[in-house]
Amino acid sequence: MDHVNKAGTGTLTLAALGIVYGDIGTSPLYAFKEAFAGSHGLAPTEPNVLATLSALFWAMTLIISIKYVWVMLKFHNDGEGGVLALTALANRTAPKATRWKILIATAGIFAAALFYGDALITPAISVLSAVEGLSVAAPTLEHLIIPITIGVITGLFFIQRHGTGSVGKLFGPVTLLWFAALATLGVVSIAETPSVLFALNPMHAIRFAIEHPTGMFLLLSAVFLALTGGEALYADMGHFGAKPVRLAWYGLVCPALLINYFGQGALVLRSADAIQNPFYLMSPDWFMLPLVALATAATVIASQATISGAYSITLQAMRMGYLPRLFIQHTSDSQRGQIYIPAVNWTMLVGVIILVLEFETSGALAAAYGIAVSGTMIITTLLTILITLMKPGRARALVLSALLLFLMLELMFFGSNLTKLFHGGWMPLVFGLFLFVMLSTWKQGSVLIAAQRRKLDIPMDLFISSTHSEIPRVQGTAVYLTADPSFVPSALFHNLKHFKVLHEQTLFLHVVTADVPYIDASKQLTVKQLAPGMYDVALHFGFRQEVDIPAAMENLAAHGLEIEPMSTTYFIARSSVVEGPGGMPAWRCALFSWMTRQSEGATSFFNLPANQVVELGTKVML
Repeated sequence: MDHVNKAGTGTLTLAALGIVYGDIGTSPLYAFKEAFAGSHGLAPTEPNVLATLSALFWAMTLIISIKYVWVMLKFHNDGEGGVLALTALANRTAPKATRWKILIATAGIFAAALFYGDALITPAISVLSAVEGLSVAAPTLEHLIIPITIGVITGLFFIQRHGTGSVGKLFGPVTLLWFAALATLGVVSIAETPSVLFALNPMHAIRFAIEHPTGMFLLLSAVFLALTGGEALYADMGHFGAKPVRLAWYGLVCPALLINYFGQGALVLRSADAIQNPFYLMSPDWFMLPLVALATAATVIASQATISGAYSITLQAMRMGYLPRLFIQHTSDSQRGQIYIPAVNWTMLVGVIILVLEFETSGALAAAYGIAVSGTMIITTLLTILITLMKPGRARALVLSALLLFLMLELMFFGSNLTKLFHGGWMPLVFGLFLFVMLSTWKQGSVLIAAQRRKLDIPMDLFISSTHSEIPRVQGTAVYLTADPSFVPSALFHNLKHFKVLHEQTLFLHVVTADVPYIDASKQLTVKQLAPGMYDVALHFGFRQEVDIPAAMENLAAHGLEIEPMSTTYFIARSSVVEGPGGMPAWRCALFSWMTRQSEGATSFFNLPANQVVELGTKVML
C-alpha cells in the first residue's frame, strides 16, 4: 500500500487509536445506560443487567471483532475501505449487465448519504454525553451543559480550516489515556462485584430472548449504540493499513471497552440508582472533573474523525461523479489526505447545533442514532456478499456463511432501531434521503448533459479527417478540456467561430477517474496523436487523488510531446442548464441547475493557472 505511511507499526497503531477508534471508543458514555432509559427501558435488575451485557459482548464480538476487524479489512479497494470504495470494487467485480451496475451504484450512494446523517449525530451525541458529566461532578453547573457543548462543537468546526496536523499528533496519546481510564474504572468496579462476569455466558441473552422476545427486540437498539463506530473503522483503514487497525482493536480497544461496560454493569448490580449515569458514577469524586475533561477531549477527537470522514467521502463522491466540484483546501504539505471543504464544514456545524438545541440530551439523541449506521452496515454486507459470489476461492462458502449471519443480525438491529422512528430516528433517514436525491440527481443530470452533447457535437474522427487541415495555425499550445474524447469539445467550436484559427499544438484532454484510490504518477498519462499537431491526452487519477493537471502534464515530455507552460492556454466550456422537453422532471432540473451554479470552477478545481484559462459559455436543455 504505497499511500500508507512507512512509519513503524507501533506508531501507526497509536495514531489509529484516535482516528479509527475515536467514534466507537466514546460509546461507553451513553450506550449501556440507554438499555434502561426511556419508555421501553428495562428495569435495572440482575437478570436484565446480565442479559444486556451478554447481548452487548456477543454483538461486539460478532459484528466488530469478526466482521469488521477481521473479515471486512480483507475486502479493500487497493488498500482503501469505506462504502464508496467497496461500491467501486463491487462495480468492477459485478457482471457487465447494466442493471447490476445501476443497483450497485444506487446502494452505494444511498449508504454514502446515510453516512452523512451519522456524521451529523456523532459530534452532537458524543460531546453532549461527555459534558453531561457536569451534572454528576458539579450539579450546580448543569444549566451550562448546552452552552458548553455548543461552544466546544463550534470551536471544533472553526479550527478545521487550519488543518488538523498539529492537533492530530495529540490524538493517539490522548485516546490511549482515555482507553486506559476506561479499563481502570471498569477493573475497579468489576473487582467489587465479580459476579458480573457471568454475563460472558451467551445463555443470559438467549434466555432473555426466549422469555421476553419483544423486550430483546427493543434492547437491540440500545446494544447497537456500542457498535456505531464499525463503519468508520472500515472507512479509515486506508490511512493505516489492516495490521495496525487489528493490533489496536484486539490489543487495547476491545478489552478496554468491554471491561468498562462490565464495570458499569457491576456498579448497577450494587446500586440500581446508578443507572442514571453509570459511566461517571464509577469514578471516585476526586477524579470526576478530570474525567469530564478527558471525556470531552475524547469526544472532540471522535468528532474530528467523523468530520474528516465526511470530507473524505465528499471528495470520493466528487471524483466518482456524484457531486459537483466543491472548493477543497489542502491543509498539509506532506499528507494529501488532510483536506478542508468549507461547504461541508459549515453545513455540518449548523446541522450539529440544531440537533443539540432540538434534542438537548444525549438520551434523546440516542433515539436518532442507529438507523443510518445499521442501514449502511446492511448495504456494506450486501456488497461484500456480491463480491464474494463473483470471486473464486476455497474459503468462499465459509465467508458467505459468516456474511449471511452478519446480515441476519444487522437486519434485526435495523428493525429494532426502526422502533425509534417517531422519536428522532426519522431525522437521519430524511437527511439521508435528501442527500440521496442530490447525489443521484447530479449523476443523472451529468449523464443527460453528456448525451445531449453527443447529439450536437461532431465526432472527433470526422473533424480530424476533414475540417482541421483548412484552418490557419497560430503559435502556442491550446488545451481543450473535454468529458468525452470521441467528440469535438464545444469550446473548440466557439473558439473557431470567434477567432477562426487553431494553435500549433492542440491537446484534447480528459480526466479519467479510476475505480481504485490511487494511480502511480508513471501511469497517469496516455497520449495518442490524432493528426499533426493534434493529440488526445488522458489523465488517469484514483478517486482519492487530487487532480492537478499542470503537474501531471509535466510528464508529457516522456511521451515525446514538448509544451511550453507559459505559452499554453486552457479552454473550458461552462454549461448553464435550462429546462427542456424530456430528460428530468422540472423540480429535478431546477435542483441540478442550482447544484451546477454551486460548483467550483474548473480553473481552481484542476489547479489551472488562472491567467491562462479561457471560459466559453454553453447552454444545455434538460
